Amino acid sequence: MPRLFTALEVPAEIGERLSLLRGGLPGARWIDSDFYHVTLRFIGDIDFRTADEVADALSRVKRRDIALHIDGLASFGSAKPHSVVARVAPSRGLGELQAEQERIVQKIGLPPEGRRFTPHVTLARLRGTAQRDVANYLALRGGFFAGPIPVSRFVLYSSKDSTGGGPYLLEQSYPLAEAA
Repeated sequence: MPRLFTALEVPAEIGERLSLLRGGLPGARWIDSDFYHVTLRFIGDIDFRTADEVADALSRVKRRDIALHIDGLASFGSAKPHSVVARVAPSRGLGELQAEQERIVQKIGLPPEGRRFTPHVTLARLRGTAQRDVANYLALRGGFFAGPIPVSRFVLYSSKDSTGGGPYLLEQSYPLAEAA
């Protein structure tokens, strides 16, 4: 059974800049910059037939290319921080692309995503990291900004059941139409 998700890739030059933010945070397991991405829809563990249906249905997405903007760093898990992320500014095009994929996946018969879409790039997973340490890290490095980052395709990734952070295998890519 493949474990699938759709995503936007982070260009290597932005990934390199983000990777320079590593370090100085106890309990952080830093994600390799080759695996940086913005998850659009986590699909999960599905059978191969359903995976083929998903891949085929995604090929019918007709959206314009978009631009991403990273507008700082944050953490997820307020009482018990579990990750450090680069925030991606919401935009109409990004929201519409994600919503269309959500509709496609549900139409195939998979359950709706239980979490609200919060676009981000995971930089580190945390274990036992104190809130104070996360706050200090964000105070020193949280002013990271990048953009516009052009996006001309979205991708379907597979991954192994793990604690996250890769390795991911590119299963298929789907072009976005150039804006007129």
